[in-house]
Amino acid sequence: QLQLVESGGGLVQPGGSLRLSCAASWLTLGYYAIGWFRQAPGKEREGVSCISISSGSTNYADSVKGRFTISRDNAKNTVYLQMNSLKPEDTGVYYCARSIRAAACVTIDREDFGSWGQGTQVTVSS
Repeated sequence: QLQLVESGGGLVQPGGSLRLSCAASWLTLGYYAIGWFRQAPGKEREGVSCISISSGSTNYADSVKGRFTISRDNAKNTVYLQMNSLKPEDTGVYYCARSIRAAACVTIDREDFGSWGQGTQVTVSS
């Protein structure tokens, strides 16, 4: 069974950067994707970004386009989320998950993902 472990969270000032990592127990080529999600206190978990493991195609939520970049290193079984120009509204627990349905990256809907990691806290505050 695929296991995912997030890391790289922390406290950063507005305008700063962080790089999150999602380490997988395995990441063989296949017709699935890895998505990043976040959940702020009192809010629902929302999709942030997604990458196809086989093709490398990506998708982003409008709120992070131009600031976040998702990438994968298949040799290291790791997916990254580079977050730049961070804003206080980016604060939350960030999770990675594997798609369980085809075309999951189109909408980055949490219902299309499973095998969730434990999450890593990101706090953007001065």
